[in-house]
Amino acid sequence: MGTTRWLNDEEQRTWRAFLAATQRIREELDRQLQRDAGMPLAYYQTLAMLSEAPDRTLTMSQLARITRSSASRLSHAVAKLESRGWVKRTQHPADHRTTLATLTDEGFATLEEAAHGHVEQVRRALFDHLTPERTEQLHAICRAVLEGTTEGPPPE
Repeated sequence: MGTTRWLNDEEQRTWRAFLAATQRIREELDRQLQRDAGMPLAYYQTLAMLSEAPDRTLTMSQLARITRSSASRLSHAVAKLESRGWVKRTQHPADHRTTLATLTDEGFATLEEAAHGHVEQVRRALFDHLTPERTEQLHAICRAVLEGTTEGPPPE
């Protein structure tokens, strides 16, 4: 066991501010989506990632990686989305061990309707508090942190 590299005062303040800010933003986004679209943030993110994929389809593994979700948590979420008619799961035609998730037309329409309120809430919760320069700095910081993970940063 090595020596613990304790946080100095500035790092501790930064860490606590980061935790508080990210928690507040996630809670505000989740509350707005629940209220206005009847879905949690995790479902919205799943629908959004599928909407950006070719043919609005990803393997469940790809979707888990992109949404940074565990396989079991994603499977549960997709089952809920499927029961609402927003996502359809099928076997991959070339590999029957692989499951594909596809955003349905109904799911896409639901996402489009929810997107207007969601983006306004994102602006209120985050970007309205930042200058363009701070937005660039935040992006660079987030990319640097994500590059240090095994999954690496998501595509731009």
